[in-house]
Amino acid sequence: MSKPQELIEYIAKAIVDDGEAVNVVETEGGKMLELETADDDRGRVIGRQGRVAKAMRAVLGASREGGRIRLEIVD
Repeated sequence: MSKPQELIEYIAKAIVDDGEAVNVVETEGGKMLELETADDDRGRVIGRQGRVAKAMRAVLGASREGGRIRLEIVD
């Protein structure tokens, strides 16, 4: 597991109720991370008007290895 992947997983598990359902998958040769959560927790990782997702993307972008990696929250 790469450092950006671990970072997003750590943040997501801190936000959701069901941490066991959090799964972060690297796609597009490591240029995109797909975050999967339980259906009931999806709203928590997105936040009001996408604020939590935007904050997670900002932290990912500020990290050493995550600057060029996109984050998608998948259904």
